[in-house]
Amino acid sequence: MSLPPGFLDELRTRTSLSQVVGRKVMWDSRKSNQGKGDMWAPCPFHQEKTASFHVDDRKGFYYCFGCHAKGDAISFVRETENVGFMEAIEILAREAGMPVPKQDPQAQAKADYRTELAEVMEQAVQYYRLQLKTGGATDAREYLERRRMQPATQDTFEIGFAPDARQGVFQHLTGKGVSPDLIVDSGLAARPDDGGQPYDRFRDRIIFPIRDTRGRAIALGGRAMSPNARAKYLNSPETPLFDKGRTLYNQGPAREAAGKGQPLIVAEGYMDVIALAEAGFSATVAPLGTAITEDQIRLLWRIAPEPIIALDGDRAGLQAAMRLIDLALPLLEAGQSLRFALMPEGEDPDDLLKARGAGAMQKLIDQAQPMVSLLWRRETEGKNFDSPERKAALDKSLRAAIKTIRDPSIRNHYGEEIKRLRWELFGNRRPQQGGFRKSKGGFNAPPMAPLSGTKSSILAAGARVQEALHEAVILATLLLHPDLVEQFESELERMELSTQDHNALRTALLRHAGEGDDCRAKIEAEIGVDALEKLLAASHVSLAPTVRNPGDIEIAALCVAEELAKLEARRGITREIEDAVQDLSGVADEGLTWRLGQAAEARNRAERSETEDTAEYDIADNGAALNKDERSRFDELLKKITFTKGSGGNT
Repeated sequence: MSLPPGFLDELRTRTSLSQVVGRKVMWDSRKSNQGKGDMWAPCPFHQEKTASFHVDDRKGFYYCFGCHAKGDAISFVRETENVGFMEAIEILAREAGMPVPKQDPQAQAKADYRTELAEVMEQAVQYYRLQLKTGGATDAREYLERRRMQPATQDTFEIGFAPDARQGVFQHLTGKGVSPDLIVDSGLAARPDDGGQPYDRFRDRIIFPIRDTRGRAIALGGRAMSPNARAKYLNSPETPLFDKGRTLYNQGPAREAAGKGQPLIVAEGYMDVIALAEAGFSATVAPLGTAITEDQIRLLWRIAPEPIIALDGDRAGLQAAMRLIDLALPLLEAGQSLRFALMPEGEDPDDLLKARGAGAMQKLIDQAQPMVSLLWRRETEGKNFDSPERKAALDKSLRAAIKTIRDPSIRNHYGEEIKRLRWELFGNRRPQQGGFRKSKGGFNAPPMAPLSGTKSSILAAGARVQEALHEAVILATLLLHPDLVEQFESELERMELSTQDHNALRTALLRHAGEGDDCRAKIEAEIGVDALEKLLAASHVSLAPTVRNPGDIEIAALCVAEELAKLEARRGITREIEDAVQDLSGVADEGLTWRLGQAAEARNRAERSETEDTAEYDIADNGAALNKDERSRFDELLKKITFTKGSGGNT
């Protein structure tokens, strides 16, 4: 929605940032000066012991000198509470005693309906809690006792019981005046195909309430008491309140515990989370009955930079961990990864804690392996590499996995670690520097040491600058023509953006593009007017026809499509060069020769098909031409690489 002029300024004026932040941190009394509004604390966004998180209460901004998180009260609430922009506004306005302007009727109706559903869910949680104390829940209580779940823990996690009745919760809620539609839409009941009365979804099951980060009950999990039940565990269906792939069990308490320094652990199910919390590992979460999703990985990283995956030690748990690698590799960023604590075979965290105690679990957490180690294990465990073909197959699969990593620095470090592990496996040594080697045709000169200029990949760095220009034109065009976002939505989601500003604008475009006239205002409110003005004022953007003369939707669509094609073509060349340069270890083999040759040929094709020449850079019809500085560096790179005749390459 579009907020009236001055509302946000008034809200920020009335809001004390140190008061908002103070709910999540402990101020460092030695460094802080409350009288001047100069406050310091350990950062709530990453684990640290020193106070590097600074709040300037007078200016209303915070900044972390460790992880570089920055923003105002609105962004702080959004990040720490995991809520949207308008929800953060509502939270702060409520605290400041300011009425929030009403949304448009349709959006307001949806928000009001979600509030009603949350109230119905809360009543259901209390109903199930009471049912656990009745005679019909004897087996359930005995089960919890066998699992050694203490009464205090049951209260903390609000464990309940759904009786084996067709309309238990349904009749209870309708008796309190709740409409059947609300009960069905909240996921508590379902309508039969024959159009009869709704029936309870959860029957004869131990109930685990699922809450969002704001503490609202949004869904339920149920553990069947009968061994003949269709499913041992059952979750609520997708509802206006509950998105299974974007929710984690115990997320709110886990965030708080992680902020106090506890490691964030990801277990497989409800009982594992509860057992770990009882043992003192309070920063534990679990996905909800399915494999971990990209959205859940991002949620985990908002809590801690290196969550520890502690899945069950059976074949299914190990396979789930291996699949998670492929999902996480493209999302990696500097300082942001996953580690894996492998449970003993056949055990889950609950089993381990009962058998050997919290100390054994702590030891596994301390020994958690980095993701590159698990990737290597996946590709090599139980396999025989007794032939060149099998070794080549290993190289191919590892290269394919590493190529999915978008961050060039992380990709290079993965490559170096994989090379080290490969040398250990095959007993290879690096080529010796110095001396001559005898080959079939005589003696060859010794291979040269890797070139420092080559290894730093200046060429690729220059190419990335050009990629950022294409990104900026695409984003600016879509900002001025938001009706096109839906047409290019999938391409926009897949774009590998080079700056945080570009990423923030992309996120805002995807979130608000379908909101009509309010779109521009909402994007400005979310990322700031200055950021948009800076983008549109950049010379390479302001000269674009779609920015100079906005309004022609067909020309704008053609422009976006062309810029996307150019960006993809350029990145294809850049990736090939980076991968080839990464493999330089003094001697270029036939494959490396061919790959660099292909990149050179792509460069030459672009130059041959050049249609016009500008002072800044050459533009080819396929959009992949290198600028003049890049071209000269590329030529120098090819000249300096020494190929040996014994490698099979042609010099």
